[in-house]
Amino acid sequence: MVEDVAENPARPEPERARQGARRKRGEHRSERREAILAAALEEFAARGFAATRLDDVAARAGVAKGTIYLYFRDKESLFQELVRAMVSPLVGAIAAAPLNELPIRAVVEMIVDLFVKEIYGTRRRDVLRLIISEGPRFPKLAEFYYREVIARVLPVVRARFALAVERGELGHDALARFPQLLVAPALMAIVWKSLFERFQPLDVRELMRAHLDLLFGPRGTP
Repeated sequence: MVEDVAENPARPEPERARQGARRKRGEHRSERREAILAAALEEFAARGFAATRLDDVAARAGVAKGTIYLYFRDKESLFQELVRAMVSPLVGAIAAAPLNELPIRAVVEMIVDLFVKEIYGTRRRDVLRLIISEGPRFPKLAEFYYREVIARVLPVVRARFALAVERGELGHDALARFPQLLVAPALMAIVWKSLFERFQPLDVRELMRAHLDLLFGPRGTP
C-alpha cells in the first residue's frame, strides 16, 4: 500500500501526455480542415461550382480525396461550410451591433464599411460572386445562402429603418419596405468586378459613398 501511494504522484504524467497528444491531433485536424476550405475557395472561384472536382480540391489542399469525406459529406456540404465559415461571422457582427443606439447614417455607413473592407476587399467577394453566378443553376446553394445570411440580416436592417422612420430620421419608408436598396450597388460592384474591371476599374468606396449621399443627402447635411 505504501509503495502504491508513493507511486501515485507519477501517474498523472501519462494522462498529461495523452491530453497533449489529443490536443495536437485536434490542432492538426483543424489545420487540415482549414486547408481544405481554402483550397475549395480557390477551386470554386476558378472553375465554378459545377466544374469543381473534389479530386482537385484535395490536390490543392495536399490531402487524399478520402480525407475530405472525413470533414464534409459531399461537394455541396463543402460549399455550404465555406459560406458559413467566411460570411456568418459578419452576419453575427451586424446582428450584435448596437444599431438602435446609433444615428441611421452611422448605421448604414457601418454596414457599407463592413462590405467594402470585409467582403469586397477579401476573398469573401468570390463567395458572393459564386452565389450570384451559380445560384440559378443550383437553387439549393442559393437557398442555403438566403437562410444563413440574408434571412438573418434583412429583418435586423429592416427593423432599424422602420425605427428611423418613427424617429423622423428618414422622411419616407422606402428603405424600411425595401432594405435591399441599401446593398444594390454592392451587388452591382461584385458583378462589375468579375465582368468589366479590366476595362474600367471601379472605386467601390466612392460608389457606395455617392449612393449614401443619394439616399440620405450629402454627409453633414441636416
